[in-house]
Amino acid sequence: MSTTAAPGRVILLLVALLAGCTGGHDDPPPVHRAAVTLPPSPAVLDYQLGTAYPPPAGVTLVARDSTASPAPGVHNVCYVNGFQTQPQERELWLTQRRHLILKDSGGEPVIDPEWPDELLLDTSAPSNRDELARITGESITRCADRGFQSVEIDNLDSYTRSGDRLTIDHNLAYAALLSARTHDRGLPIGQKNSAEVSRRAHDEVGFDFAVTEECHAFSECSAYTEVYGAQVMDIEYTDNLRGTFAEVCADPATPKTTTLRDRKLVGPDNAAYAFQHC
Repeated sequence: MSTTAAPGRVILLLVALLAGCTGGHDDPPPVHRAAVTLPPSPAVLDYQLGTAYPPPAGVTLVARDSTASPAPGVHNVCYVNGFQTQPQERELWLTQRRHLILKDSGGEPVIDPEWPDELLLDTSAPSNRDELARITGESITRCADRGFQSVEIDNLDSYTRSGDRLTIDHNLAYAALLSARTHDRGLPIGQKNSAEVSRRAHDEVGFDFAVTEECHAFSECSAYTEVYGAQVMDIEYTDNLRGTFAEVCADPATPKTTTLRDRKLVGPDNAAYAFQHC
């Protein structure tokens, strides 16, 4: 039997080898990572998205909206609504950026049913994702310029409210652009909720830590800690606890950085205010 390969077979072998070296067409792009300083962990977290106020004694980690200023003397996480519009900017998006809003079959904007003042962003096309990343990148830049040390991006799960008009692949591709912009400013970026895609969010997008609401209430904390280890911040709410808060903290599955807050995240001068930590 001859050991000399036919010319056609040689060409096929070379093509196969080259394809193996360069990767298939569907391989994700390399994750944009940078040397960043992660939030302290474990930490005493105060989640102040509703109202910014002086943190209680002992707090070492604070999350605030991108329109607020960071709290002095602690690590500050800047909240950015990356996949939906903020209520106060609704008209701006409807009039000047309507082409970037997701539409239903009748051409009407798709809204978040739990937050009807928030419109879903259309991440389905690369051109949209690029333009949205430039707009949201302005908020990320504002976070960095104001002195925030980390960024969390909310509503990665908007595709679940899109009526199948968006996919997780659309949102992860867009999140990767936001991750690159955040890392370019020297800040770590956090995945917000969406437990079911934590592994892909970390590996493909480059998220550095996770922020989760009610992972204990919904029995999904391990989906984050198995990926991010101790770099998980959990916020539980008084109106939806699974057991007492003491039992929540005693559960080995609960992240060490876990805080109890009131649902509307009001300030201490409001009767509904609640704040405890594990």
